[in-house]
Amino acid sequence: MIALRTALAAFAVLAHLVTSTFSAAAAACTTDPATPKRQLRAMWISTVANIDWPSDTGLSAAKQQAEFRAWLDMAVQKRMNAVVVQIRPTADAFWPSPFEPWSEWLSGTQGGNPGYDPLAFMVNEAHARNLEFHAWFNPYRIANHADPNKLVSTHPARQHPDWRFAYGGKLYYNPGIPAVRAFIEDAIMDAVSKYDVDGVHLDDYFYPYPVDGQTIPDAGTFSQHGGGFSKIADWRRNNVNLLVQELGQRIHTAKPHVSFGISPFGIWRNAATDPLGSRTSGLQSYDAIYADSRKWVKQGWVDYIAPQIYWHIGFSAAAYEVLTAWWSDQVRGTGVQLVVGQAAYRAGASGQDAAWQDPAELSDHLTDNRRHPEVAGDIFFSAKDVKADRIGSFTRVVNAHYTRPALLPARGSAAAPPAPAITSATQGSTGVQLAWTGSGTYYAVYRVNGLQSTADPCSFADARNLVTTTRKTSFTDASAASGAFTYYVTALNRTHQESAPSAGKPVGSSGDGFSVVIDNSDAGFTASSNWGTSAFSGQLHGADYRFANPVSASDPAWYQTTIPSAGTYRVEVWYPADSGYNSATPYIVAASGGNQTVTVDQRSGGGQWRVLGTYTLAAGTYNVVGVSRWTSATGYVIADAVRITKT
Repeated sequence: MIALRTALAAFAVLAHLVTSTFSAAAAACTTDPATPKRQLRAMWISTVANIDWPSDTGLSAAKQQAEFRAWLDMAVQKRMNAVVVQIRPTADAFWPSPFEPWSEWLSGTQGGNPGYDPLAFMVNEAHARNLEFHAWFNPYRIANHADPNKLVSTHPARQHPDWRFAYGGKLYYNPGIPAVRAFIEDAIMDAVSKYDVDGVHLDDYFYPYPVDGQTIPDAGTFSQHGGGFSKIADWRRNNVNLLVQELGQRIHTAKPHVSFGISPFGIWRNAATDPLGSRTSGLQSYDAIYADSRKWVKQGWVDYIAPQIYWHIGFSAAAYEVLTAWWSDQVRGTGVQLVVGQAAYRAGASGQDAAWQDPAELSDHLTDNRRHPEVAGDIFFSAKDVKADRIGSFTRVVNAHYTRPALLPARGSAAAPPAPAITSATQGSTGVQLAWTGSGTYYAVYRVNGLQSTADPCSFADARNLVTTTRKTSFTDASAASGAFTYYVTALNRTHQESAPSAGKPVGSSGDGFSVVIDNSDAGFTASSNWGTSAFSGQLHGADYRFANPVSASDPAWYQTTIPSAGTYRVEVWYPADSGYNSATPYIVAASGGNQTVTVDQRSGGGQWRVLGTYTLAAGTYNVVGVSRWTSATGYVIADAVRITKT
């Protein structure tokens, strides 16, 4: 056992050295800032007041789920890699929480069971598309009204009236009560512990935003719990700091891979008030809502900070470019990632400043980000505004900045997984079909032009060759045009450390890498109406296969493809096997010098590639392989798929 552990440790060290060496080589490459390799790209999906999802209360579970899938599909189409979904908007829950009632934004009635577990559904659907799921919680808000009697009778805020206060026409939990802080943390940790979330996200609502003529009614709480503080403002900030610090510790203790982030108001303090502040003149969140967001960064209590820089470039009170530079300075050297909250809701919207009527404004923000290597990505508010794409503003963002996929920024220092191994790469009419083995949480697929014998580290330095990321171990590259390519696959772990690339797999029509698969559903397949379609057998290739009764006539099903050059090719066939299928199915190969026929017993050996033989084939586009019905044996004749590979 000791020897085994030693060997495994040595292998881990070797894998780390290989990955580190490859990464170091890639770091020396010239990269394109328009195709960054790593960048968080996300949108907020708001549930409070049904801003984004569900579109209305009381929808059926099926309708809610269809709407959410559509949001995720849109995120993928826009080449995003994460979503930030509000699952605790008003001291309620989008999962069966033992602490708080079901959210009214699901059924229309607080405490109303929606008939399924929305959080489990949402996480599974996001991961199926390899989107990170960040669970968004509003910590203190209880209700957007001030009447506690409107809350469900079992609501903790009714059971503990001393925990709450009304302010500005809304109800809030009192942040100064230690029991309240513990309760909020417990309610959040219930979701973290039970669900496979990738991140915990708090928004900008801490103490309530100021309302003219009103005072937060917490003087009594300060008298009871404010020992050690001479000023109520410092005590309030400390209450929020304790929540942030404790919650971060609890998250990382329970699940070290889960990221903890906050999206505060964009201004911490103005330089006129504090020399450490920004060259701005807007509301100061440090003073107005007691959010010491700069301290959270400097203390490393969060993994990322996503300030809501919702102002345009050149705005006199709070210019976008001034604040991105200031926040970049704050995170530098801390290990905290900077992600910018972007105001997609303003672009092209009626009543907004003239700058927001420029289709390039939002895109220009991301161009400005390139000046600051600390900026790790963007989150857009909110999903419905991304979809609306007023004045084509988000189309501009995609066309200028999201032309390629992107890996998420790596977190922490975990070792990367071992490099995967590509097991097959075949070119068919629907694209190049890849399969591989590996031990990653997910995988990145790269396509490099030409047939390469060794990997060039610069091919992986940015995303120009990145085709997709997936949690599966197979992928069809439908975007591959005709030509010669080499594919590589890397493995990534939960915190996005990337392995060295696999050995390259050449594919294409200009050399020995040629291989093509033709399925019965592809355009190259033809058969008469005598051939039926079935998906009966689980051994099928693709979605279905074709079958026909034997007759004393050929009536073949044909597989047509383009053979790039004259030479020798290996021909393989795939069929589902069944005891009722034909024992002597004739396969016809249109070889140079005349057709060759091979009979196959389709009662056994199905569900895999079976070699017919190696043949000399002429160059050109023609029917290369056929399946004939002319056999005296009984049982259905099956036509499913063929694979032709140059040897």
